[in-house]
Amino acid sequence: MAKLQVTQIKSGIGRKQNQRETLRSLGLKRIGDVVVKEDRPEIRGMAASIPHLVDIKTVSEKDGD
Repeated sequence: MAKLQVTQIKSGIGRKQNQRETLRSLGLKRIGDVVVKEDRPEIRGMAASIPHLVDIKTVSEKDGD
């Protein structure tokens, strides 16, 4: 299964509470943080709700991992 690499590119300071909570739910705490999550509709939905704060890349999984 493919994975998503989510990178925080902007701060959550001054944003609405639900946007800050979405960053936390994804595991992002500060600018430059990177998390790799399974490519699932729930994760895509969270990332799509804050596109101005994160950068999303699809990462293919190596064989044997």
